Amino acid sequence: MTDLAAQRAEQERIVTWLMARGDDAERHDTHASTVVLLGERAYKLKRALDVGWMDFSTLEKREAVCRNELLLNRRTAPDLYLDVVAVTRQGDSYALGGDGAVAEWLLMMRRFDQAERFDKLLAAGGLTPALMQRLADRVAAFHAAAEVSRDGGGRALAAKVAAENARDLAAAPSVVPADLAAPLAERTAAAVRRLAPLLEARRQAGFVRRCHGDLHLANIVRWQGEPTLYDCIEFNEAFVTIDLLYDLAFLLMDLERHGRRDYANLVLNRWLDDAAQLPGLAALPLFLSLRAGVRAKVAALGVHEVPERRRAALAEEARDYARRALDYLAPPPPRLVAVGGLSGSGKSTLARALAPSLGAAPGALLVRSDVIRKRLFGVAPEVRLPDAAYAPEWHAKVAATMLEQARAALAAGHAVILDAVHGHPEGRAAAEALAREAGVAFAGFWLDAPAETLVARVAARQGDASDATVEVVRRQLSGGPPSDHGWRPLAAGGDLAAVVTEARAALGLPDAA
Repeated sequence: MTDLAAQRAEQERIVTWLMARGDDAERHDTHASTVVLLGERAYKLKRALDVGWMDFSTLEKREAVCRNELLLNRRTAPDLYLDVVAVTRQGDSYALGGDGAVAEWLLMMRRFDQAERFDKLLAAGGLTPALMQRLADRVAAFHAAAEVSRDGGGRALAAKVAAENARDLAAAPSVVPADLAAPLAERTAAAVRRLAPLLEARRQAGFVRRCHGDLHLANIVRWQGEPTLYDCIEFNEAFVTIDLLYDLAFLLMDLERHGRRDYANLVLNRWLDDAAQLPGLAALPLFLSLRAGVRAKVAALGVHEVPERRRAALAEEARDYARRALDYLAPPPPRLVAVGGLSGSGKSTLARALAPSLGAAPGALLVRSDVIRKRLFGVAPEVRLPDAAYAPEWHAKVAATMLEQARAALAAGHAVILDAVHGHPEGRAAAEALAREAGVAFAGFWLDAPAETLVARVAARQGDASDATVEVVRRQLSGGPPSDHGWRPLAAGGDLAAVVTEARAALGLPDAA
């Protein structure tokens, strides 16, 4: 302990020396590190500590973890992570990279505007659907390239996290009362036992990889206009070698807690482009709960480490996370909703608006014919396809794929919205039959709008997954909409917000805030 105290004392002298090197210097402290922002650089110092799962107790260990952090974060933020530099002793002072004895190791990064962090952007109203879509694409690409591990994750990790959450929350009854902590511990353990075969199957299938591990909003920055992931976990391989959905769950949970389930739903649907992942949705409530449970215990254990003026707010934060963790383990039942109508009627707008409110967090899986077609051709949703992609055989393949994916998601306990024209009675009947087969509630909506409205909306589209043109709309109109569709008609020629309100009421959903 004396040695750690001596090391921390010298670290404080180093931080003081760094702060004196520039008038624009800023200091930011966490439990594990101190970051000094200086000019165009940021210098991260690992605090001399050993808490078991995080050991920075020697200079050699701190060098190793700095180098590991540099290596891991260059996967997603190569422009931000520059080097590991030595602080050397130079008489009674220090130098960066000098020829004296090494006093400390620092991770050197490029300084960025703190206002560009996603938690700050969210608070300022700066996050947009387009930015969140690009974030989902970045995360998906990172996950696709991440190193596969069949040794980590799985049932063992979920059980370990659940047990540690239960132990640490039970140790703070004055913050999180036993009547909340105890049922959370019991239900989490039961969920781990129930889902153990699925967790192991995902590990064997290659869905456990070397991920980020700490993927919340404060660890994402808009750098050079694009979402950039940084500050992944570098000090404990068990925390980073995890299920892809568990990695994503931190971001989804964080968005939900900040009141943006709509963005969480957008991210999940954009990220989830591999049909083999769909059965894993059954584990998403557990993953969200574990993430919230970790945040609950961190807040609870930190209550007595912050100034007294902050303790009440931090205690309430811990209880809020614990309540969320418990709620995630009791998701609403799945249901199937189908939205039909001619091109330009507002089907996708309605589907996107309804999805966050349906079923388990963060809302329904959107199965959109336009997106499915693009995935079948192996291109991004916004890439235009040739006319041959709309031949009858491809229409049939798209319809079959939609039903397959909806079936998998429903079986995993997740709600689904089918978004397609649904112009043929066979397609509408197949959707209703799927709901009966899955034993879930069904609702079908048919959107009607005047011809001139349909044409105007399609002509104005930009950057959308639909390839429909004005000519396509006119061909659809020449055939006439089905008069016997049997689904609830919605007049969609005017304000689409009114259509959403009517559909929500028909589904028994509360008014949107």
